[in-house]
Amino acid sequence: MAQLHSPQTPHFTLWDAVTQTHVSVLKMCLFYAVPLSIVPPAMLYYAGIVYGEVPELNAIKLQTIAVMFFLVEVAMTFLVAYVIQRTCGIIDMKPAYDDCYKLAVVVPTPLWLVPLFMFVPSFMLNLTAGAAALIISGMLIFYAVPSILKVEEPGHAVLLSGSILSVGLVAWAAMLYITMITWSFVSSSLLLML
Repeated sequence: MAQLHSPQTPHFTLWDAVTQTHVSVLKMCLFYAVPLSIVPPAMLYYAGIVYGEVPELNAIKLQTIAVMFFLVEVAMTFLVAYVIQRTCGIIDMKPAYDDCYKLAVVVPTPLWLVPLFMFVPSFMLNLTAGAAALIISGMLIFYAVPSILKVEEPGHAVLLSGSILSVGLVAWAAMLYITMITWSFVSSSLLLML
């Protein structure tokens, strides 16, 4: 665990640029989170239209599910940033909301990009890519917390990283749950009556 602050950690210029810049939450949301948040719903819609393996979902229903998923993704970035800021109280730290938001949107980048594998109609490939993206996001948390939140103590960094990983997994599960509720709602016969 002492490797979190090891000098042998790879040096990435792009990573340093992300961690050292002070971008406002609004700019980070508009120019990073929103564009990446479009990828999963767009690919969900694409897969639903092109592969059409769920017959009760037509284009309008898929659009409704995709829009709801997009809105939940964007809202979840703000909620996760808030929870990260509150979680930092575990180690008596109060980071800026900007830094917490930066962490909340940079870490799930692999999860936002993995739906691009849906261009290939292979369940196993998509499942494997999703698992790999989840693992990479988890690794990014442990790498990002010391640099973005400026945690010096290795023990505190591990404790905070584990807590943030748990928060991220709960947020990811909540997004999937809300998407499934939306799917259930648009597929129900009640909506067909409207």
